[in-house]
This record gives sequence, C-alpha cells and structure tokens, in this order.
Amino acid sequence: MGRANEGDLRDGLSAAELFVPGEGVAYDDFIVLPGHIDFHFQDVELSTRFTRRVPLRLPFVSSPMDTVTEHAMAIGLACLGGLGVLHYNNSVAEQAEEVRKVKRYENGFITRPVVLGPQQKIKDVDEIKARYGFSGIPITEDGTVHGRVIGIVTNRDIEFEPDRERSLSEVMTRDLVTGKAGITLRQAYDLLRSSKKGKIPIVDEAGRLVSLVSRRDMVKRRDYPDATKDSRGQLRVAAAISTRDEDRERASALVEAGVDVIVVDAAQGDSVYELRMLEWLKATYPQVDVMAGNVVTQAQCARLIDAGADGLRIGMGPGSICTTQGTMAVGRAQATAVFQSARLARARGVPLIADGGVAQIGHIAKALALGASSVMMGYMFAGTEESPGEYFYENGVRLKRYRGMASLEAMARGGEKRYVTKADDRKIKVAQGVAGSVLDKGPLETYVPYLVQGLRQSLQDMGVRSLALLHEQLESGALRLERRSHAAQIEGGVHGLYSYTESQLGMRG
Repeated sequence: MGRANEGDLRDGLSAAELFVPGEGVAYDDFIVLPGHIDFHFQDVELSTRFTRRVPLRLPFVSSPMDTVTEHAMAIGLACLGGLGVLHYNNSVAEQAEEVRKVKRYENGFITRPVVLGPQQKIKDVDEIKARYGFSGIPITEDGTVHGRVIGIVTNRDIEFEPDRERSLSEVMTRDLVTGKAGITLRQAYDLLRSSKKGKIPIVDEAGRLVSLVSRRDMVKRRDYPDATKDSRGQLRVAAAISTRDEDRERASALVEAGVDVIVVDAAQGDSVYELRMLEWLKATYPQVDVMAGNVVTQAQCARLIDAGADGLRIGMGPGSICTTQGTMAVGRAQATAVFQSARLARARGVPLIADGGVAQIGHIAKALALGASSVMMGYMFAGTEESPGEYFYENGVRLKRYRGMASLEAMARGGEKRYVTKADDRKIKVAQGVAGSVLDKGPLETYVPYLVQGLRQSLQDMGVRSLALLHEQLESGALRLERRSHAAQIEGGVHGLYSYTESQLGMRG
C-alpha cells in the first residue's frame, strides 16, 4: 500500500475554517495542532514589526496604563528587544519628560549632554542625579552645552563631601581625557577602555564640547545586543495620546522630545475624532509612525489605514481588568477580532498588535498564530519591578496595584480621555474597568527571558522557525487548529489532584 498524500493526513481546521461568521472565539476556545520539529527551540526567530517602520526583536509591547508603563518599563523592554508605550494620565510636560528619560538612557554619542558651570553647586549635581540617574557632568566655562570644557564632576568627586553648597570649581576634576571631534563611536569606546574613565568629552580644536561618550552606554551595548534602537543608537519608545483636539499640543511635545511612535489611544477607535487626529498627525509629522485603534472589525481597520495608520491595535473589552463588553454590550471575542482584522491588515501591509486577553504564554502564541505582529500586554507586565507603584503585602503575599484605565480610580486622574465624551459629560463616570492587585513578577531581566523561552518552545511545537513562517502557514492553511470543548479545556489544565502548588517560575526569576 502506497504512502497517503500528506494533504489527506491533515487533521483539524485551517483558521479560515475555524473562524466562521457570526461566532466569537476566545483564545481558550481553540488549540494549535502540533507540527514537525527538526530544529532547536533556540533557533526560533521572533523578529517582527510594531509599525511599518519600527522593527522589534521581540513581539512584546507594554500597554499605556498608569500602573504598567512609565520610563522604567519602556527602558527595560526596549533594552531586551521589545517596546514600551508611555501612558498619558499625566501632564504634557510630564509625559514628554518620560520620553526624554528613555531617549537619554543609551545614546552612543550624547550630542546634547547635561552640563553645568563652575559657579554652580554640588546640590545642582544632586538634582540632576535624582532626575536622570547619573552624576558625571561636564563643566563648561560658561555653563552652556557647547562651551569650552574646563572640567568634569563625577560621583567620586562629591560622594563624601558634606557641604553640598560648595561650588563645582572647587571639587571638579581638571585633568581631563578628551576625544577629538570626528572620531568614530568605536574609537571613542576604545578611548574609554584605555583611559578607564567613566565619561569622556568629545571636543573641537578650540576645546568646545561637541558630545559626550559614557562607559555605562558602552556596557549596555555589550549587555543588550537585541535592544530596540533608532538610527542614532537611542532606545525607541512609543507614547499614547487621546483623540481630543487639545492632545495635538501633547503630540507636538512628544515629537520634540524624540518619541518614535505615537499611539492614538481610544477604547473605540472608529470615530471621526480619531480619523481627524490621524490625518493631522500624518500631515504634520510624517516622519513619526502612528499606531491607531482600538478596533475589532475589518471595516474599522480599513478606515484607519486609509487615514494613514502605520499600525493597528486590536481589542475591545478582553483585558483582565476591563468590563467594557458587559457594561457596554459592544466589543468582540479577541481571537476572532485578531484573526479577522489581521486578514485585512496583512493584505494592506500594515502590522497589527493584539491588545488584551493575554494571561499566559499560550495566549501570546495564539495571538501571533492568528496574524498579530506583536502583542500588547498589561497584566503580564504589571507587578514587575519596572512597573509604576510600590509593592505592598496582603496576607503575606507581595503585590502591586493594577487597574484598568476605565476604572473609576484611573478616570479620576484623567483616564476618561480614552472615551468619546464632552467636558460636561465627565461629571458622570461610567466605569468600564476595575482596580485590583497582581503578584510580584520580579525584574524584567529575568521575567522576559522566561516569556521568550516559553514562546520559542511553543513555536517549536507548532513546527515553525519564525513569526514570518508562522504567518505564511496561517495564510496557506498549513497551520492547523481545533476547537476545544469545555471538557477539553478542563482536561488541558490542572485537574484530578487533591492539592497542588502552582509554579512561580518567571514570577521571581
């Protein structure tokens, strides 16, 4: 008897067959059937795109929530290959400063370093350290960025000085190692290594400051080879704005601060307000990519793409702290929303981000398998050391606060900007989210590698070596899926035990 045709042996359904019209499917309602493995999981390539012009080494993006993403989260994720989206439950100046903190973190040549003059005080260095996290400050003759360099103040110059009112001219190091303007970054780093200095000013022939190089930046380049960087070697960062006209000022401030992507953030993104904002952003700042959303249907996606969207954000109501679908009776099951939207987005060449409904590694893998280019997560990153807020203990468990941007708690600080309302309407708040707490997940440096390894092993089980190949198999029908009954979902989880201890791997490293 001859070998059966491989096509005759295929089990399950293609995605097009599984996602039938008129029926909403969640991530837990289906499973991906295994493929053939002929490679190690470490060989799985996770590179992708966030928007048309912004590549990522990892498909992980943090949500613009005020208990998830400020500069520490954005820096941590970008260093590891992902991207952070800064929330806007703050003033324009505060959000722009968050962008600057990310862009300053790793610069290569720092072309506009913080400088001080010789008459300024040690306490001025203390303020800079508190604000930016560093204390190696060039001292120029007139205190301007491109003045003649006469010294440098480092932590060792002032660490044990009790009088913080002393002038910098009294404590600064005058014996300087400098580099000549025009040297390459590699030459500058060689000079750092040979001189054993922490920072080296790069000066022109007249001794005027041109730029600065830092040993800390050199170490970061070595330790984070997959970092998400722009063409100047700075970490990339995205930031959210609302659809309201007054946020055009916010957008301008973000662009001036160096933001890489603006995320137009609306709970229901298919509105004339978002379309107008999109068109204005693309006409005013064509060099900056714009992520639009949130939407869940192909018609919505088409309108946003026609208005200039460089990326689409998919999801309405699936988040762990979101109650939109129950409160508003509007939304869509997330797996269906991602698959149907991705079909249109892929045909138009626009990356799509799956936003919401992710509570474990398997959900990340399923979102990507259905056509998402990356996954936006709030719950998964809440509770890490880099998320905003302080840890607290409850019943002996270490926790952090986590809240939906449509919770009454967040709306009191401005979270209602995501919703189409007038000023007079804001006196009455209809919550579409809750506030709660999540377990301590530890630092991103140990947590993200856990997510990466799990995701690579998932794609290995599917028999695909890359996200690009995964999407090819989705489109061709080679990727096979199967619906899971309620009993199958129970069977696929922990069951039949008297008691068990849930593994905390990835929560504390």
